[in-house]
Amino acid sequence: MTPMNNMTQVTYKLMQDKNLEKPAEQSNRYPFIAEHRGGPLTKDSHRKLMKWAIACAEHVLYLPGNEIDERLIYALHIAKEWENGNVPTGTAMKASLGAHAVARETSDPVLKAIARSVGQTVATAHMADHSLGGAFYALKAVKYANQDIEKEREWQFEKLSELPPGIVEIVQAMWERKGLDGRI
Repeated sequence: MTPMNNMTQVTYKLMQDKNLEKPAEQSNRYPFIAEHRGGPLTKDSHRKLMKWAIACAEHVLYLPGNEIDERLIYALHIAKEWENGNVPTGTAMKASLGAHAVARETSDPVLKAIARSVGQTVATAHMADHSLGGAFYALKAVKYANQDIEKEREWQFEKLSELPPGIVEIVQAMWERKGLDGRI
């Protein structure tokens, strides 16, 4: 057996062990899988999830009251550009890495949560379910800033309610499935 054939067999075995061959319909992420990848999520719905995540991240951006790191501003700009179809997903992913670097570099829990919110938001370009992370970390930032979490949650839901009902249902179901309220 040649090394290439052996590598192929090992890869196939790993895929089986990790159940990577299961149909997308069985995945917990299925509602967030794009149409072109075999899921139900339209490009328009994906962009609307990005818009909601951007709103959530921007709503808490200035909680620390200090000047905001330019990487966060840039990442949100790229998220908006992706939403409008002006930049590729790879550019958004690089911007996400910059936002997460801000989170790693700070010891301030409010800024760390804001940076994670922004990082997850722009990563929505790659996987739509990252939009949940944009909202989740925004709520954590509010908590760490000793602000009213319920008021922020209501605001987020109001913004979410502006999206088509099917998207709202998907977000609410996944939020519950992941138990995000209990993790704030």
